[in-house]
Amino acid sequence: MAAPSFDHASILRELQVVRRAGLLRLHGRELPALESAAASLATARTREGAVEALLRRAVERLDAGTLRTAAEYTLGLAQGTRDWPASSRRTRAAQVYRVSEERFRKHHEVMVLGQVAEHIVEMVEGCGDEPGGGEWEGDTHRSVDVLAGDRAVRLTLHIHSVDLLRDVDVVVSPVNTYLALPEPYKSSVSASLRRAASSRGVTGDLLDDPVLHELRKWAARHGTSGRPVVPGTVAATGSGAMTEYGVRRIYHAAVATPRAGTNDYDVLPADITRATSRALALLAEEHERHTPPLRSVCFPLLGSGRGGLPYRASAAAVWSAVEAELARGARWDVHFVVRTPEAARVVERIPARTRPGRDRSAPGRSA
Repeated sequence: MAAPSFDHASILRELQVVRRAGLLRLHGRELPALESAAASLATARTREGAVEALLRRAVERLDAGTLRTAAEYTLGLAQGTRDWPASSRRTRAAQVYRVSEERFRKHHEVMVLGQVAEHIVEMVEGCGDEPGGGEWEGDTHRSVDVLAGDRAVRLTLHIHSVDLLRDVDVVVSPVNTYLALPEPYKSSVSASLRRAASSRGVTGDLLDDPVLHELRKWAARHGTSGRPVVPGTVAATGSGAMTEYGVRRIYHAAVATPRAGTNDYDVLPADITRATSRALALLAEEHERHTPPLRSVCFPLLGSGRGGLPYRASAAAVWSAVEAELARGARWDVHFVVRTPEAARVVERIPARTRPGRDRSAPGRSA
């Protein structure tokens, strides 16, 4: 029997109830969506315990850092906050983002709870026996057949760190509109690619940081040094040390707009779609300039990390541009790379899917 369908909006409304009431005051509260989700995951015996366990599992799936910490304070999951009133939890969560309580209430809190709701929906839907929605069983890649226009095309879905990609010509990397790369020790897609592209000595000392240098040259060449580019802009660089593994180009997609005075970003699905379209256009421009010609491209779920977009929103924004290009007859070999089974299942549930499949025989597809 397939798992029941859960509405994101209903989950989000009930998370607001939990936020206001606190974990110790859930008795008697109407939480039908959360209770059903918790029951489907068999998280605990008691009603309140099951809901709390569900929330903890969802929050654990958030990116470590401000997002997860703010969610823990908001819902009373942080150590010692179970009995805190809602106002105190909101104050502490606002401090995590270094913003006023009012700004946190209007923007950050909605984003944080939205991410928790998204993960709850993904966890529950992933428990069903819908084709392609099962566990990955240790696989690091899977093929998914989808419809693009009137023809079927095959996507390759990887579930591992982006720096473990092999034999994919182009990797699309999300960056902010200043084209400023994160430090290589960070865990983001762009940081991982910067780290993988660099050259280091036998003691680990950095010898060359080619992606950083090439991005700076690109900005200088286009007169954008020190100022932001238009969201959706894509800058192409080489891949440094990753050429050894068959990755030849990195397309840096400017999809995150820094919010002044904070460590946060604004990411719009329309900008992701625009950047995806531009990346595919750039691939067509560069196709014949390389030997052999470029033909494969890999997308992460742009904007779903620090940008805070739900996996579903990111996948839909990327896919709308990819589908349009493939429907016109483009013959690109399209890949997606994600880090978690939940994100993988979202990509597998692309609405245009015809049937899922696996291709373990394809050499060099993943690490």
